[in-house]
Amino acid sequence: MTTVSLTDVAGYLPGRPVPAEFYTEYADAEDSLRDSPMFRIPPLRHHVAADETNVDMIERAVQPLVERHGREEIRAVDVLLTHSQLPDIPFVGAGTEVARRLGLKPQWLIDVANAGCASFIQMIELARTILTTTDAKTALICNAQSAAGQLFTQSDVRRLAQAAIPGDGAGVGYLTTSAGAPVLDVVTRHIGDYGGDMTAVLDDGRKYWEPGESQLRIGFTESGIAQVMERGNRLVPEVVTDLCRRIEVRTAEIDLLVTNQPNRTFLQNWRESLGLSKDRHPDTFDSCGNLFGAAIPITLDRSIRSGAVEDGGLVVLGGFAHAGDFAGAAAIRWGGGHRAA
Repeated sequence: MTTVSLTDVAGYLPGRPVPAEFYTEYADAEDSLRDSPMFRIPPLRHHVAADETNVDMIERAVQPLVERHGREEIRAVDVLLTHSQLPDIPFVGAGTEVARRLGLKPQWLIDVANAGCASFIQMIELARTILTTTDAKTALICNAQSAAGQLFTQSDVRRLAQAAIPGDGAGVGYLTTSAGAPVLDVVTRHIGDYGGDMTAVLDDGRKYWEPGESQLRIGFTESGIAQVMERGNRLVPEVVTDLCRRIEVRTAEIDLLVTNQPNRTFLQNWRESLGLSKDRHPDTFDSCGNLFGAAIPITLDRSIRSGAVEDGGLVVLGGFAHAGDFAGAAAIRWGGGHRAA
């Protein structure tokens, strides 16, 4: 069977760090969700510039790959997969413009929409499937998150507890049919029972595309948050444990666990459930907030550049999406394709 490796990763964070005071100075003291562990505020996050798009961020995230592997090698990728947490325009995903900007002519181009914060794992699975069943040899997978500096900075939304948690950024991965950093296995779960539980709300009841003055926000409620906390605490350890069972290792043998990072409570509960110390479960929450789908590649990139990943180490990626309608985990035997910059 063809070996597929996650050969390299890279990330990009826009602008200067934005302090918590950007939100807390305008906080609505009557917001009943302010004391929820779901919304404990990180000190810093990054915001896209007013004229910065998902494609801009992906293009900037890819540049370290170009520098390390050469422009022509990256331009020759056969598969391009993209995920944008907040699409720049309706109807059209980011993939085609990413291809144009980077000079790519992929055989496969897919914009992924359903896997949210765990979409990097889903894209690894999709890329691995394509690379092992077709004549494609290389893939570029791209996550972009731009909601923090747009959706959550609206004047009314900015006052809510939910607004201070997200941050913006982009992360990318380069997969090849080589033995350098083999993807050992991927486990994904599509959980239809929880489909539709994540909602967006406009207080005047209009559709998001209809004219009006109310501001779009996420429809968090106390009961809904309780359900998400229960599901998230359970789902990520479950998929990671299932993955480890399939590759015949104990969870305690994971050298580095990289997950999405909705809040500190999830991060702590996940590593404790899996029997891992904090140094083996790095995150960027305090400096970047909740990066949604971009969290996994950005945190992995930072971990590799800091020397936290040794050649031969077992790297496991894990996460869940939305209100729990998707969860996934991927195991990689790291091989040192990423060269610290």
